[in-house]
Amino acid sequence: MSITQQELTSSLQSILSDKVVSLNEQYGEITIIVRPEDILGVSQVLRDHPKLSFELLIDLCGVDYLTYGDDEASFKDSLDNKRFAAVYHLLSVKHNCRLRVKAFADNDEFPVIDSVIDIWPSVNWFEREAFDLFGIVFSGHPDLRRILTDYGFIGNPFRKDFPISGHLEMRYDPDQKRVIYQPVSIEPREITPRIIREEHYGGAE
Repeated sequence: MSITQQELTSSLQSILSDKVVSLNEQYGEITIIVRPEDILGVSQVLRDHPKLSFELLIDLCGVDYLTYGDDEASFKDSLDNKRFAAVYHLLSVKHNCRLRVKAFADNDEFPVIDSVIDIWPSVNWFEREAFDLFGIVFSGHPDLRRILTDYGFIGNPFRKDFPISGHLEMRYDPDQKRVIYQPVSIEPREITPRIIREEHYGGAE
């Protein structure tokens, strides 16, 4: 049976209570922010409570708020300017609704968040991806290895302070008859300007 956004909001506020740091509804979607130390307990409740029943984790992604835009500064202020977040996208088949959950790591230098793999096993590769690309460490993950970058890769390519062209380039050396790594020879440049589109861009209402 489907539930309305208002019913879901009410259930989240009454069931999770002070575990919810922030609740935001925009474009027909609900996002809640929880403290990193509460992510395991909150996840368990979100999955098991009959009024919530978020049985499926569809996706987890990392976010780097290093250069978060001034247009959303008021929302960022409520997060104590933390840099890294894990974002969980949940689905309740029972209630036909979705929920987005954010947890911000306390330490920007070494971001750590508890793994929810024992609650939603589907998060396995998603946590590995966020670890690989953003450097977020998921404590308790049984096999936290890089999943997209090469063996021996240094750094986290989706961090905002990681250079667009990377640190190393790879090429085949005909003299040595093998592939070699060397410092990037391309001058760093940005050819795509930052564009903020106005609300209802393109005539969409």
